[in-house]
Amino acid sequence: MGVTVKNPGLSELDERCIETIRFLSMEAVQKANSGHPGMPMGMASAAYVLWTKYMKHNPANPRWHNRDRFVLSAGHGSALLYSMLHLTGYGITLDDLKNFRQWGSKTPGHPEYEPNRGIEVTTGPLGQGISNAVGMAIAQKYLASHFNRDGFPIIDYNIYVIASDGDLQEGVASEAGSLAGHLGLDNLIVVYDDNHISIDGSTDLSFTEDRAKRFEAYGWNVQVVGGDGNDMAAFEKALENAKAEKQRPTIIKFRSHIAFGSPNMQDTAGAHGSPLGDDEIRLIKEKFGWDPEKSFHVPDEVKTHIQKVQVEGKKVQAAWDKLFADYAKKYPDLAAQFEDAVAGRLSVDLDEILPAFEPGSSVATRKASGKVLAELMPKMPLILGGSADLTPSNNTRWPDAKDFQKNARDGRYLRYGIREHGMGAIMNGISVSGLTRAYGGTFLVFSDYMRGAIRVAALSMYPTIFVFTHDSIGIGEDGPTHQPVEHFAALRAIPNLMVFRPADANETAQAWKYALENRDGPVALLLTRQGLPVLDQDKYGSAANVNKGAYVLWHGLPALASRQHLSGEAVPALRPTGILPVERNKGKMPSPREQGQDALATVLLLATGSEVSVALCAAEALAKENIAAQVVSMPCWELFEKQSQKYKDSVIPPAVTARIGIEAGVEQGWHKYIGDKGVFIGVSTFGASAPAKVCFEKYGITAENVVKAAKKSMAKSN
Repeated sequence: MGVTVKNPGLSELDERCIETIRFLSMEAVQKANSGHPGMPMGMASAAYVLWTKYMKHNPANPRWHNRDRFVLSAGHGSALLYSMLHLTGYGITLDDLKNFRQWGSKTPGHPEYEPNRGIEVTTGPLGQGISNAVGMAIAQKYLASHFNRDGFPIIDYNIYVIASDGDLQEGVASEAGSLAGHLGLDNLIVVYDDNHISIDGSTDLSFTEDRAKRFEAYGWNVQVVGGDGNDMAAFEKALENAKAEKQRPTIIKFRSHIAFGSPNMQDTAGAHGSPLGDDEIRLIKEKFGWDPEKSFHVPDEVKTHIQKVQVEGKKVQAAWDKLFADYAKKYPDLAAQFEDAVAGRLSVDLDEILPAFEPGSSVATRKASGKVLAELMPKMPLILGGSADLTPSNNTRWPDAKDFQKNARDGRYLRYGIREHGMGAIMNGISVSGLTRAYGGTFLVFSDYMRGAIRVAALSMYPTIFVFTHDSIGIGEDGPTHQPVEHFAALRAIPNLMVFRPADANETAQAWKYALENRDGPVALLLTRQGLPVLDQDKYGSAANVNKGAYVLWHGLPALASRQHLSGEAVPALRPTGILPVERNKGKMPSPREQGQDALATVLLLATGSEVSVALCAAEALAKENIAAQVVSMPCWELFEKQSQKYKDSVIPPAVTARIGIEAGVEQGWHKYIGDKGVFIGVSTFGASAPAKVCFEKYGITAENVVKAAKKSMAKSN
């Protein structure tokens, strides 16, 4: 045998298990010739103790709802997580470890959300994981308050995190950590891998603050474990203290050594993000008395010992299953609600309670959103709302909502403070609880601050709902610092994110319906500050068509013949022209064949949000000149792209090349719909400080300008 480091509190078999974790991790990185071996080697002992002695989990059922959650916030050390998943029986095989970082593997370079294999969240972007864990802790506290009854603690899990220096340096972790301390989330236990090394070298180059005092200032319970990362007796004592703590979240400052046991690479920056090399791996194995000729080797005694967690996990869940069965007998309604949530079923029929808005009024879509929430949220107890200190502006709080606080775990409204990035990541953590979902609001311009969290939500398909108000130059006097112009395009550029920009109050209600009924990815709602006319659905297309992403509001002249102009002016009777069949609230309009008319419009006016009303006014002006315009509302491009080609061609007929795109933002993305002969009416610079009406006029987003553009596009198309 070679040199074995004696770990206080561990047996020789424990040490052998820890060495196995280290070696599997460094070999996976070496075989891939890519990755981060140092962190897994330094934190193998802590992970081993957590997974085999403290965490409550059942590898046979990774989605058991009362399991403890484990978050590897230091996602660059993914080989550590995969080694633990393999050894404890979560379906990651040795072949998967050998296939680390390869195409189509189950072991990508950074952990990607896969709860069926024990990966609770996507980590890698530093700070996201620890911030997700704050959301997970909030969800647990709320669920316990909602479901638990005396003698029936059906929700009592903890959230464990391994975080790195990098996580603590990222600002998002500061935001989330501050809120966690304020809320007293004592179910959150963070193990901070204090290894003193980052990519550039020693953390002393840029990170010399007292991290322990910083988290004490946040209101955390701080435990310090010194030494070389092998004093498991001290570590277990810190964990016991953390579990006993009933007022504060805990962070354990755990002094470790990157690439522990490597003769030449321990405590070096080179071990952070590069394979150690075959020669170094041989030296490490020889040092610890392992056969250097064997790779990816798991000794039988290690396999047998670690797999005991499977037996214990089944016993723990069996006890919980019995508890829940007894709970269901005594509290059948709560049990049914729990099971509905597990299955992803809503507790209400949204069509029955969704408010309808009457035409003739003017309602900002942010206010319409607030009215929708006022109707829905009292009946949807597993949806948690909130705002980044903009509640009165975002209209995200419903009447009689109760704030979630340290002394009010049954509250469903979160006061995130001025912490947009933290809010986004925390919302993601709430939304992966399996039972709860989160929405939260801020101004659209501040989506820049939370883009990292939005991107991870889209990558991982978390069902988070992002509410963004004050969505354009319509914010007016606050000026260009607060007026988003590139943000529609920026959000649409994120794959898997459904971006809704509703045209009026009823489209807003339908956008909420889609967001709540669909749990297969995140949704962003972009809402106006300024009032918008509520469109008459008997005359225009039904707002229910929002679920198709885009739809025809009306086509041609007949729809105008007996209607008042949106501005209140009478529209004269006009010669009939073609009209496409469009869904109405009361049946269908006659088909073009039935009317004996030409089915094609002369020009297409395509718009989103507040600009849809501008398009309708322009269409009416064009109608006075006997020009047939088809007006299309496009609230969600991503949903529109999922429709059949036949449907898309009916909304945007390929034969009509005279097209106008209208949106109070930059042109990026519109070319796909308006083509080479189309004209875009929007914004090409930053905004300005002025009343909203003046801003729209100065930037040319008016019906008059749309009419001119339509004629220009028609001329190009001839």
